[in-house]
Amino acid sequence: MELEAYWQLLLLPLFFALGWIAARVDIHHVVRESRELPRSYFQGLNFLLSEEPDKAIDAFLEVARQDTQTVELNFALGGLFRRRGEMERAIRMHQSLIERDDLGEGIRLQALMELGQDYLKAGLLDRAEDIFVKLRTSTLKDEAQRQLLEIYQLEKDWQKAIAVAREQDDPCAAKEIAQFYCELASDELMRSRFEAAENALEEARKAHRLCVRASLIAGDIALQQNAPEKAIDAWRRIEQQAPAYLSLAAQRIQDACQRLGKPWEGLILLRTYLERYPSLDLLESVYQLELENAGSDAAYRLVQNALQKNPSLLGLEKLISARLSLVGDEGGRRADLELARGIVHGYTRRLARYRCTGCGFRARQFYWRCPACGGWETYPPRRSEEFDASL
Repeated sequence: MELEAYWQLLLLPLFFALGWIAARVDIHHVVRESRELPRSYFQGLNFLLSEEPDKAIDAFLEVARQDTQTVELNFALGGLFRRRGEMERAIRMHQSLIERDDLGEGIRLQALMELGQDYLKAGLLDRAEDIFVKLRTSTLKDEAQRQLLEIYQLEKDWQKAIAVAREQDDPCAAKEIAQFYCELASDELMRSRFEAAENALEEARKAHRLCVRASLIAGDIALQQNAPEKAIDAWRRIEQQAPAYLSLAAQRIQDACQRLGKPWEGLILLRTYLERYPSLDLLESVYQLELENAGSDAAYRLVQNALQKNPSLLGLEKLISARLSLVGDEGGRRADLELARGIVHGYTRRLARYRCTGCGFRARQFYWRCPACGGWETYPPRRSEEFDASL
């Protein structure tokens, strides 16, 4: 025991000595490397600390020119220029990397990818496409596919977008492919090419059998072909696919029933949907139809019943509007109700929006594709107030 304690006492200072030597070696290494760095590098750091980013960038550019080994600095500066919108400088930075002979294949491919993204952000889609097509056979294939898919969506070249999306190993690709076919169907419908539109919708359903948009467009095609009953059948399929989207078909259903001379059948059907799948958009549609077909009393009772089951500020505004249609101006009651409606409307203007579940972008109208993040089917067909209440 005494011998072990003796050896421990000897080893303790030895460990301290080894640690001191290692620290000295590291310090000498750091000092040697710092002496090798160009003076512009430290000037750039100083400008950054002084919150002078433009001067710092100029200093780092000087470093990149003096030292050809600073590849990471070139990438960082090129990315910075792209984020700042200085596309010409970003393109020159990445082109200079590609033209160098001392780079490995992996770094060259990465520089080519960065250059393609520069062209894409600059709006030079043809040049960007050429680069990403070349990269489809490289180790950066997956990223190149994503960038090509973005280009084809910007160009609305849905056939090419479908081809690229089919090659991706992505569980969300089926929904995207269905949406691309729906875009094709919409284009064909605008040209009254009904058969081509229906063929595109068939492909959309093959890709994603619960595609609500395909049912909506199918009904639109039938209605344009003067087949309102067939149109109603198409829109009614939405109840089995995703009943939250029935609000998008409400006015369509009523218009088709009007053509058939059966407005009450449409109204009864929509009342049933409102009872089963309450939503503010559906309430607004049914309220207007109730007002037109059954009068103010029936419309008021409808809103009152809906508000009792699903309280909301948007519903309250609709209730006040319905009440206004029933009262006169005795004792200033109408003025009071209009004041209350105005106050509530001030709040509901901020709530009467759709919100993307991907990026949170808010919009006054419904989008199949978010204009901010580009996600497909990221807008629930519900207003922000309903969306927040469900979280």
